[in-house]
Amino acid sequence: MMRDDAFYALVTRRDGHFALESGHHAALWLDLDALFARPDAISPFVARLAEQLAPYAPDVICGPLTGGAFLAQALATSMHATFAFTERVPASDGSALYATRYQLPRAYAEHVRGKRAVIVDDVMSAGSSLGATHDELATLGADVVAAAALLVLGSQGLDRFAARRIPVEAVLREPYELWPPNACPLCAQGVERTR
Repeated sequence: MMRDDAFYALVTRRDGHFALESGHHAALWLDLDALFARPDAISPFVARLAEQLAPYAPDVICGPLTGGAFLAQALATSMHATFAFTERVPASDGSALYATRYQLPRAYAEHVRGKRAVIVDDVMSAGSSLGATHDELATLGADVVAAAALLVLGSQGLDRFAARRIPVEAVLREPYELWPPNACPLCAQGVERTR
């Protein structure tokens, strides 16, 4: 397993009370905007994940914009696979858990139909963006054979993919707590959400 501190040196950790894309609340936020700013620093993690994904023999590697797409492109290049990405689409009801949808640009549809696909993201916690990417690719006829992330936080996303019988690969795994808003201890204590 690779060293956590080398990965965490590439991101900014913030403590507080955060509302995540999935609709869950958490006490930790990772600012991932600069994760791929230094390709030389992130490349050992990408190489390790490529090794883990090799047995799945993917034809296509797809990730949600932005971090997942950057990772997908790096992996597709090193694994000689086709690259694809999904884009976030506003959901009609943003109040429900897992309400966010992701859509593949139509020009990519022919590149995923009938292909073995691996879906990837930089970090997975609840698995909302990867779950939505899975749903989009499956609808278009791709065979999603694995999901992967550089870092998996907690078990919620893992549980979502286990229920779908899709294995999850990760370079790093860390404990992490997520709560539905109605069960959030920070909300119960009156802690204001961090912006």
